[in-house]
Amino acid sequence: MGQTPINIVPRSDDPPGDDRVLVERLRGGDQSALAGIYQRHAGSLLGIAFRLTGSRAEAEDVVQDVFVGLPLAVRRYHEQGAFVGWLRTVTVRVALDRLRREGRRQQVPLDPLLDRSREPGPEAVGDRLELERAITTLPDVLRTVFVLKEIAGYSHGEIGRMLGIRTGTSEVRLCRAIRALRRALGSKG
Repeated sequence: MGQTPINIVPRSDDPPGDDRVLVERLRGGDQSALAGIYQRHAGSLLGIAFRLTGSRAEAEDVVQDVFVGLPLAVRRYHEQGAFVGWLRTVTVRVALDRLRREGRRQQVPLDPLLDRSREPGPEAVGDRLELERAITTLPDVLRTVFVLKEIAGYSHGEIGRMLGIRTGTSEVRLCRAIRALRRALGSKG
């Protein structure tokens, strides 16, 4: 994309677990604060973007776009709610914009090790892979609502606002997604 890669080496004085300090430093023009934010949140944002796009390469592009634009975008963060929640919303919007721009995404093989933060036990790997594959086969409108609700944890009201749909439409799409996943999995889930 012609963008400069992000340096992910945080400063040694970055406080553990407190985004407020990093956000203020970033707002003040301290680009090293971007590295601390990246190190803390890029992995989980990559997981959300991957589940929405179905492609590791696309997900990496989404996260790169989020962090390239973050120094300007953080000025619109008004500290209403957790910073990580706002950052996840930004990531979802960037991913959805990318899907809209590019039309229907192409199916690609899954990387089962993408989300290392919640590594399943050996007996659950097959079930997890089967579920991940089933999710990628859902139509975009169903997959998007499913991922936003069940994986990212947004409410139907939040999903409705993000997607420009009614809350009831989000609820219906989630029900349809779950029904389709049950069929795909042979009623295992």
